[in-house]
Amino acid sequence: MNHLKDRIRHSSNNPVAGLTRRLAAMIYDSFLLFSIWIALGAFIISPIRFSIYGLPEGNDSWSGFPFIIQILLTCLIVVTLAGYYFICWRKQGQSLGMKAWRLKLQSTNGELASPKQCIQRSIIAPFCLGFLGLGYLWCLVSSSRGCLHDQITDTEVILIAKEK
Repeated sequence: MNHLKDRIRHSSNNPVAGLTRRLAAMIYDSFLLFSIWIALGAFIISPIRFSIYGLPEGNDSWSGFPFIIQILLTCLIVVTLAGYYFICWRKQGQSLGMKAWRLKLQSTNGELASPKQCIQRSIIAPFCLGFLGLGYLWCLVSSSRGCLHDQITDTEVILIAKEK
């Protein structure tokens, strides 16, 4: 039997999403997130630079931010990323990329993921991707077809049928 056609069906009677669709949705989401980060740079980070260093004169380049401000700005970017996914997952179970690829995050009982599950996913999923993608590749060998962070957080990403 072809394992792609014979996907495991879960509580919603929809098949679990495959790795290709998950990665495509993340790439789609990255375009929106990069736009948000550019806006952060334009409306938050640049004014901070101007207030600390003033306008550059001639060929003088700005010196870097102090280390503590670098940490705070990095935290701002991470919180923006986690907040985007948290809001999308809690509101309707889908980010923009997940909508485009007809994916939905839900708890294994078929309901929207709880706030605790969304926070856990926001923390664990980057590590699953960061360690050579092993947490995502887990779905290729797992009997439930879920990624490692799906199993840890008791959630699933399902494929939604096309609307007619």
